[in-house]
Amino acid sequence: MVHRSASTPSVVAVTGGYVVPVASEPLDGGTVLIEDGRIVAVGLDVAVPDGAHVVDATGRWVLPGFVESHGHVGIWEEGEGVAGDDVNEMTGPDMAAVRAVDAVNIDDEGFRDALAGGVTSVVVKPGSGNPIGGQTVAIKSWGGRTIDEQVLSASVSVKSALGENPKRVYREKGQTPSTRLGTAKIIREAFVRAQHYAAARAAAVTKGEPFARDLGLETLVRVLDGELAWDQHCHRHDDIATAIRLADEFGYRLVVNHGTEGHKIADVLAERGIPVIYGPMLTNRSKVELRDRGIEHLATLAAAGVRVAITTDHPVVPVNFLVHQATFAVKEGLPRATALEALTVNPAAILGLDERVGSLRPGLDGDVVIWSGDPLDVHARVEHVLIEGVSVYAWDDAAQAGRVVERRERFAG
Repeated sequence: MVHRSASTPSVVAVTGGYVVPVASEPLDGGTVLIEDGRIVAVGLDVAVPDGAHVVDATGRWVLPGFVESHGHVGIWEEGEGVAGDDVNEMTGPDMAAVRAVDAVNIDDEGFRDALAGGVTSVVVKPGSGNPIGGQTVAIKSWGGRTIDEQVLSASVSVKSALGENPKRVYREKGQTPSTRLGTAKIIREAFVRAQHYAAARAAAVTKGEPFARDLGLETLVRVLDGELAWDQHCHRHDDIATAIRLADEFGYRLVVNHGTEGHKIADVLAERGIPVIYGPMLTNRSKVELRDRGIEHLATLAAAGVRVAITTDHPVVPVNFLVHQATFAVKEGLPRATALEALTVNPAAILGLDERVGSLRPGLDGDVVIWSGDPLDVHARVEHVLIEGVSVYAWDDAAQAGRVVERRERFAG
């Protein structure tokens, strides 16, 4: 939970706006009522309790905070060079034991940018230099004294990579994997070890015997048990096919990340119910895997019935441009409703966060963003951001700049 200071109002009402819950129909002149950080009511005739802090959103659009489902905010810091680059532990191809939460700097400027772009939750992932990159973490974009007070879910997924990146990294080191064959081998062998580990651990428990823990194998067992998703970095259609093959072999929950050529096998992904976190879209063709990249392919995936989310892969594309990618995708054929879902309910559902974020409905966190107009209009801007009912960002018309409520202000005294 985001830490709530003593001065934080316990009841907040966002009133009078064009409320777009995303998971239900819009409400013109609606109210979102938040108590102790959670939404308790959304509607046209919501009674606002005496003493509630009222935020007037008349003439504005009110939406849930966006969810960036694949970012490196805080572990690949901007403007910090090597000192702020903790995105890849490339000293071995299997890094299942490492955790992104241990390297996130919540003062990274990217988090302030996230607020300016209406992004209130970020799934921070290790990079794609290793076949197995490590554990991801879902956090709120702002509000804690430490990262632990911003954690939304510490049990989200494990990042893995196929394709060019790991073969390039380890070919330069003169070790396995130097090919796609070798990358699949590393992943397959790791899961076989995890299966043996799980059996040996269960036997030791039954016998009441001590058992030596292995942090990496324990993580992979959680993937096999379905507790953690398998976030598979893959661009080319053949790498996506390999990802599916491996998931079938070991029975884990696959999420395709990037999916640049996913449109070529969109029917396969749809039939298998495999979601795609698509993007980043505002990039050049910087490597062979991206030669067939195109914004219009997201519409093809969605039309085939694939559940899609959109990613900036921050800082590859700045996190505050998440909504602009959605706008460009609409221009290239993605339905507007699907675009908003790809920023909110879909990423939340794909990564198991939908009991906390992704929509405006009772029971979810009070992560509310007030926009000057339709967020898919490039002229619209974020005017006010609340995370769990706490005001963390506001646009200052006079200064023509956004203002983040810094932690030193929230927790002074």
